[in-house]
Amino acid sequence: MAGYASLRMAEGDAAGAGELLKGQLLVASIGADGKVTAATGVQVPGILDTLYRGAAERELGLAWKGNRPELSLWAPTARSVTVHTYASGSGGGPVSSRPMEPSRDGVWSVTGDKDWKGAYYLYEVEVFVPETGKVERNLVTDPYSVGLSANSERSLFVDVEDKSLAPDGWKKLQKPALNKPEDLSLYELHVRDFSITDSSVPETHRGTYKAFADPDSDGMRRIRELTAAGMNAVHLLPVNDIGTIEERRGEQLEPGCDLAALPADSEEQQACIAETAARDGFNWGYDPLHYTTPEGSYATSPDGTARITEFREMVAGLNAAGARVIQDVVYNHTSSAGQSGSNNLDRIIPGYYHRLNAATGSLETSTCCANTATENTMMGKLMIDSLVTLAKTYKLDGFRFDLMGHHSKQNMLDVRAALDELTLAKDGVDGKNITLYGEGWNFGEVANNARFVQATQENMAGTGIGTFNDRLRDAVRGGGPFDPDPRVQGFASGLFTDPNSSPANGTPEQQKARLLLAQDLIKVGLTGNLKDYSFVDRTGATVRGSDVPYNGAPAGYTSDPQEAVTYVEAHDNETLFDALALKLPQDTPMAERTRMQTLALSTTAFSQGISFWHAGGESLRSKSLDRNSYDSGDWFNILDHTDGTNGFGRGLPPKADNEDKYQYLRPLLADPALKPAPAAIAEARGRAAELLRIRKSTPLFHLGDAGLVQQKVSFPAAGPDQAPGVVVMHINDSGGPDVDKDLSGLVVVFNAADEAVTQAVAGTTGTAYSLHPVQASGIDPVVRTATHNPATGTFTVPARTVAVFQAG
Repeated sequence: MAGYASLRMAEGDAAGAGELLKGQLLVASIGADGKVTAATGVQVPGILDTLYRGAAERELGLAWKGNRPELSLWAPTARSVTVHTYASGSGGGPVSSRPMEPSRDGVWSVTGDKDWKGAYYLYEVEVFVPETGKVERNLVTDPYSVGLSANSERSLFVDVEDKSLAPDGWKKLQKPALNKPEDLSLYELHVRDFSITDSSVPETHRGTYKAFADPDSDGMRRIRELTAAGMNAVHLLPVNDIGTIEERRGEQLEPGCDLAALPADSEEQQACIAETAARDGFNWGYDPLHYTTPEGSYATSPDGTARITEFREMVAGLNAAGARVIQDVVYNHTSSAGQSGSNNLDRIIPGYYHRLNAATGSLETSTCCANTATENTMMGKLMIDSLVTLAKTYKLDGFRFDLMGHHSKQNMLDVRAALDELTLAKDGVDGKNITLYGEGWNFGEVANNARFVQATQENMAGTGIGTFNDRLRDAVRGGGPFDPDPRVQGFASGLFTDPNSSPANGTPEQQKARLLLAQDLIKVGLTGNLKDYSFVDRTGATVRGSDVPYNGAPAGYTSDPQEAVTYVEAHDNETLFDALALKLPQDTPMAERTRMQTLALSTTAFSQGISFWHAGGESLRSKSLDRNSYDSGDWFNILDHTDGTNGFGRGLPPKADNEDKYQYLRPLLADPALKPAPAAIAEARGRAAELLRIRKSTPLFHLGDAGLVQQKVSFPAAGPDQAPGVVVMHINDSGGPDVDKDLSGLVVVFNAADEAVTQAVAGTTGTAYSLHPVQASGIDPVVRTATHNPATGTFTVPARTVAVFQAG
């Protein structure tokens, strides 16, 4: 907006700005003849932040002064605010109504009575709404709500520090140890997916927080298996109050068809599910309504305090099983906006909390929905206050930020600073040990720092806040999430080494060139995506990580390995199994498919950054080729802890996001050879567990420092003559700080080719390298044939295999 004209009110008029903001505002241009030549409305966030700076220091929402509640609401444009209290969460009129008192910083406050505890409340805000051109009386919930009634109808008077709301042992809850962020192995999980079809969970607990408190269920046994192997944190998809899920179980609808009886390639399943999708119990949850209250549909009762206690029971259950708990948070947008929207922010201060187009004043929606403006002081404060409350109330170990690039870098640094202030002694949580990472994508109205310096991948270098590394993801899988032809291949899906029939892959020469570039992207990714890491690339030149190209951007962008979240699948887009189903030649045997699954996962497990897996990836999870299962119901999102099914062949996925690919999906779903048997699922799960055990037991895979990575990690196979489909990584611990007192080095050979390879590694001649003991005694007979010849310094590894060698 640097080129826009700047207007300033006359000093005398400015003194009345606060009152002017409570009515309709226009800016008019008047010609010499006194006639209006142009007129426009006014965007108010900047002037509100200027006039009411003191509000940023106020405690907002519900606080307790002894046994009496105190409410504070920032509503500087309101003409009056009244709080109404109710005996129940729905129905009936107010028990009491009390006017709130305004202050100079725009905060309205009231001190309530002792008997308000356990009751519900709403604010009545009298405010001018430009959208309607009228003064409206809006009944709204508290944006700082920590408790709600079913379907977020009313806010709850609840003291979250009340000891009766804490499960046994909550005060002394022991956290799984974490020495440094690079030690993290994350497991992305949806609360409902985890248990909704788990018959070992009591029926009333399925799909709820309570399922995590049952240590004997199939799901919790699977969690303990993973943590014993090395997974040490569960990343929960959004669990804040969600605007698009019916919270009362009795009102949720179920598909009325016999879905299991329908053909594997039928359109009928998705059609039947679509009929109830808006009223069923499933959604990913990226539709935030209240940021600081747990979602009610995941509680055994959406009314009262059950959701608070049961959320804590979930955290305690996961911590006891060896997993830290990270919450996926969505502060970049709300589920709706405006006078008729379900989200109340815009009905309290119209035009303040959301990002508007600078020229037209229209709502920006590049995220998907109503973009919030966390660059505005009080929206930024709401975000930070919410995170601090969540961390303290639920003893969370980290936060993942949806579309973090739509926040400013300063916003995220402020979050980091606020959390760092929390201590075990004072707050019950060590804020400095709370992990932060998010999606650093660069798009929309904020792209290229148009509004502020964004929290994007490149900008977050040096902050210690992680971002998802799409470079390695695309190199391993092949193509990108939005390819017209989903058969574009990559390193782990047969590019050049086992081509499919898609013309989108290009000529053999083009495929080889793309594969060698993919191998460079993987090498940079294995370092933690370090921008300054120096190595020899596919051309034979010595380059830095930032010199390797990725769709016009630098591949390497981090300053420290913890700033890269390394992944090959997540809830978005097709699962890894489904991507391989689309990209590998259709006649690829299941045994070879499962090996490629393991190989792909190994690029995250053996990276120096934070390792991230999507729930079920270890078990070949499929969503029947659905590329966007956010509202596809329990049927397409099944997560089976018994290895009975991986979810493939449950019908063509929903038309809205997949119909344009049906020509590719239909023949695959109809092919019974592409549906793995339980034995294949179990075998893949066993190999995945071995990857975790290797990462956990081998400090050289998480050095934790960019200088150490440069010193110790190298990629011997380089230049134009390197073997296509093979990446060799050498981690040499014979010089510099002794990171692993038991080993002098590691050699990892990632062989994605369809035949065995022999690779020479300088410096290994005369030194005996043996297969890592986890693989040497593991379940995979193929990898046990991998060998090192110390006389020649060569390593031989079978096809479609990752082999880890170590030297004492």
